Amino acid sequence: MNIFILIIAMFFLMWLLLIRPQRRRQMQQSRMLSDLQPGTEIVTAGGLYGTIESVGDDELMLEIAPGTTVRIARRAVAGVFPEDPEEDSSGVETDVSGDGPEPASDSSDSLHR
Repeated sequence: MNIFILIIAMFFLMWLLLIRPQRRRQMQQSRMLSDLQPGTEIVTAGGLYGTIESVGDDELMLEIAPGTTVRIARRAVAGVFPEDPEEDSSGVETDVSGDGPEPASDSSDSLHR
């Protein structure tokens, strides 16, 4: 009887650690794919970055460079970039910390010895 309880506990533990998180990731992925709309910045599984121009049932038209549009499968979308409120109208990120760039270290001296 104790072995039967141990087997049931192991199946429950396997479900808790493996199956449940995978199901959650699948739900998040399907929710992300259903929320795609024109103007959204994405990255594909193949590493292409671009902005969605139009959305079809199973495919997207993705602008990867000005004037360059490619057709990709909807399921090839790996991630969506959130809207970045720290960008100004010129598209350049602003440094909100005020620290500026960090100064270079003097490690170049040790390379020439």
